[in-house]
Amino acid sequence: MPNHTETREPFGDLEQYFALQQQIYDYFGYVEDWVVIPLDDQTNMYWCIDGDERNGEVKWAETPEKLADVEAGDYYSGPIYTQRFLPKWVYRAKDYTMISVDTMTDGNKFLMVFDNKREITS
Repeated sequence: MPNHTETREPFGDLEQYFALQQQIYDYFGYVEDWVVIPLDDQTNMYWCIDGDERNGEVKWAETPEKLADVEAGDYYSGPIYTQRFLPKWVYRAKDYTMISVDTMTDGNKFLMVFDNKREITS
């Protein structure tokens, strides 16, 4: 007879994962719909939105200098992923911002989480 404690144990972590994911969604007021977009922690990066929150692009880099140096292009960027099933694409909260981003690579889209203290505005 199988020991249910042993067979259930790996799924305890899975349950914690989904509970934590829901806490993050709740923090931002995000409601998952139609497609599950994976989370991506970019809280160690400096970032900015180039353009508006509907048709803009997100740029992020390890330092503010790299982000500002357009000629060198030593930063990452991707368009804000605007899909009709999402009511909005940029979720600003007190300390963090979550942005739906299309990486334009292999169909990958992410809900990228950025630290508001590292946002570069100008």
